[in-house]
Amino acid sequence: MKSRIAAALLPALFLSACATTGDAAAPRPRYPAIDVPAQAETTPVGTGNADAADDPAIWRNAANPAASLLLGTDKKAGLYVYGLDGKVRDFAPAGALNNVDLREVRLADGSIRILVGASDRTDRAEPRIALFALDGATGKLTVLSSDAFLKAGHAPAEAYGFCMGGALAAGELARAYVVLKDGTVAESRLVEREGKIVPEHVRDVKVATQAEGCVVDDATRTLYVAEEDVAIWKVPLVPATLTAQSYARVGKADGLVDDIEGLAIARPADGRAWLVASSQGDNAYALFDLATGKPAGRFRIEGGAIGGTSDTDGIELVLGDFGPDFPEGVFMAQDGNNAPKAQNFKLVSWRAIRIALGID
Repeated sequence: MKSRIAAALLPALFLSACATTGDAAAPRPRYPAIDVPAQAETTPVGTGNADAADDPAIWRNAANPAASLLLGTDKKAGLYVYGLDGKVRDFAPAGALNNVDLREVRLADGSIRILVGASDRTDRAEPRIALFALDGATGKLTVLSSDAFLKAGHAPAEAYGFCMGGALAAGELARAYVVLKDGTVAESRLVEREGKIVPEHVRDVKVATQAEGCVVDDATRTLYVAEEDVAIWKVPLVPATLTAQSYARVGKADGLVDDIEGLAIARPADGRAWLVASSQGDNAYALFDLATGKPAGRFRIEGGAIGGTSDTDGIELVLGDFGPDFPEGVFMAQDGNNAPKAQNFKLVSWRAIRIALGID
């Protein structure tokens, strides 16, 4: 595989892209990126005139890819389920849910469940994990629980980012990672207990300042965390002690403009994988070769009839056949400015991104 634009996209074009609040803010760089148009969009979230839409997740229906489901948080109100046409299939009024992720898990009785988790910041002092069951046939959500997971007496902490990974030990369904606003990432295992699925806190890792976006690469058992103003960190999950290792940093060398927000992973069948990061500060998305951390290109969602994205928070990317409109996969990104309507999520074909960046 190769990217014919990687070298061309590294130089910075420093343009004034600043907002003013009294004194002029420092101008932010705007690095080169290739425009890729959105192919579809979701119905706007219900909370208008506010920063409300935040983070998506995608469930691929392997038996009927065109019937796959999309999820997105309204961080003022709850969790949406959409079809690939962007229309609302369900809404759970579950409070201030910030980030969302999902995994298919096998329960003790042998049944398979689509388990959806989200960071619940309804109580800003007591972080919780909200859990749902998603019905793949109907698109309906069932609320399972919203449980605190840190030990009693901990300092006040706000749940912020969230992602899930595969089980790391026997007797658990999955691992859940809640990124607290101070940069602490709290790992919990999700287990069945007395007919419920509950989180059990295991261990922490911390970066120095505010962080949010995270994603787990199940193939290598590695967590990636976005420290918003600084860097993306790589955290191997197999060792007993979690240690954050520098992976990519804000600046022209890696093509990241703060804030670094959502993270997503693309792992094609040939084994080479890519990390995608929301470079929120210049309304772009940066790709990295997952194994080496080397920059592999940048794109913006622009052009076409639907409109582009700006100020993106959460992103998600799932590869595979999703039907004729998305034959190789779906990239989903929050749009921070969908005026005059409320915020929503834009959908882009992974094939379109791959071709635009010259990834063979």
